[in-house]
Amino acid sequence: MRVLVVAEHDNHNLKAETLATVTAALQVASAVDVVVLGADCATVVDAAAKIDSISEVLLVDNPVYQHPLAENCAPLLVTLAGSYSHLLASSSTFGKNLMPRVAALLDVSQLSDIVEIISENTFVRPIYAGNALATLKALDPIKVITVRASAFALAVLTNAAAPVRKIECVIDNSQSVFIRHELTQSSHPQLGTARIIISGGRGLQSAENFTLLEKIASRLNAAVGASRAAVDAGFAPNDSQIGQTGKIVAPDLYIAVGISGAIQHVAGMKDSKVIVAINNDADAPIFDIADYGLVADLFTVLPELERALAE
Repeated sequence: MRVLVVAEHDNHNLKAETLATVTAALQVASAVDVVVLGADCATVVDAAAKIDSISEVLLVDNPVYQHPLAENCAPLLVTLAGSYSHLLASSSTFGKNLMPRVAALLDVSQLSDIVEIISENTFVRPIYAGNALATLKALDPIKVITVRASAFALAVLTNAAAPVRKIECVIDNSQSVFIRHELTQSSHPQLGTARIIISGGRGLQSAENFTLLEKIASRLNAAVGASRAAVDAGFAPNDSQIGQTGKIVAPDLYIAVGISGAIQHVAGMKDSKVIVAINNDADAPIFDIADYGLVADLFTVLPELERALAE
């Protein structure tokens, strides 16, 4: 068996989710290749080649893949699929957009958001907003899978580099055109890799009050997240949403501020190692899963916490 991992990157940096996906792939088979689709992405290829225990890096370097649209990438992966028993990508926005298309073109089922690998064809994934785990057996000749990165350790980088093989095949779908890419600028760590996350909910009452979280995040070198309620209310950008329909995180420390603890939000952060909840409602469901809970007015607590951290 041979496994192919789709690298996620921005043409400059290899994203940490790829390292977790490689760890999952190595639990399936010892022969793991990584494919990099991009343009002028030499630094990404260098990093991918140094991932411990991979066999080979496949490189498709062409302006068509400057912005890797799923419509262009999926047909290309299908041309490579015949050499592999498994195709894996992170369960990120990129992976969720790409891999179902690959599965459809291969006429196989797709396994989404796996958190455990039992054998080469048996996998575990959460269902019912993370309240239950389903064990699935895939009998398709090629398994197309997305991996929950927070459930697997990051593969390490070594000094030795795997060989790089350039693939000349390019598939350009002219019916889809890249228009623009809007990114939220932040000095804080990314949600997917942050060791500490402080998140705000509707209890913060306005977007301006999220600056209270920003100040604490700066002191702790933490990422700032939000509940769906806060995002829908316009308090925080979409890419900060944590939960069943947002990002899935598992930091060392998760601080939930003004978040009631709806099941959809809990599904995205319940695997955090330590959970701290600050809410003025003693009956809020978030306290059921919190390791530490403080029933208090967040507008009093947050300035005090920020001052204490400053000292």
